[in-house]
Amino acid sequence: MSTHFKKKSAKSSPSIPMASMPDIIFMLIIFFMVTTVLRETEIQVRTTLPRAEALTKIDQKRLVSYMYIGPLKLANNQLGDTSIQIDDALIEDLPSVRSIMYRKLLDQPRLIVSLRVDQSSEMGIVIDVQQELREAGTLRINYSSKPEMI
Repeated sequence: MSTHFKKKSAKSSPSIPMASMPDIIFMLIIFFMVTTVLRETEIQVRTTLPRAEALTKIDQKRLVSYMYIGPLKLANNQLGDTSIQIDDALIEDLPSVRSIMYRKLLDQPRLIVSLRVDQSSEMGIVIDVQQELREAGTLRINYSSKPEMI
């Protein structure tokens, strides 16, 4: 036989093709960016919502600004005084509610304020907040609650 047609032996193992790796990584990044929901606010007050029979669901969530009213959460699962929270900020005095909500109303004219009030909160602070919202011109108010179990 001729040594001219001798088969060479492979000295290295075949490598994994890396040509499509950037495409796969890019698709995974896009997938996780689309499916991930980011939490917007860290709730610093307790809001145990009351139950109600007749509820209406708001379809356009982007028009809603949430306001939390309830006892302040402290360390070791203790509760403090009743506080007001808008977005991530605790509100120190009631007149600042008016200025904050007025600025939000200028940005979004069809703004709906959703009050999430703890069921143990006093009605006096809720009435004071309602008055500040009226002064700011935010007249579309929603009261959040849980559906009543039958």
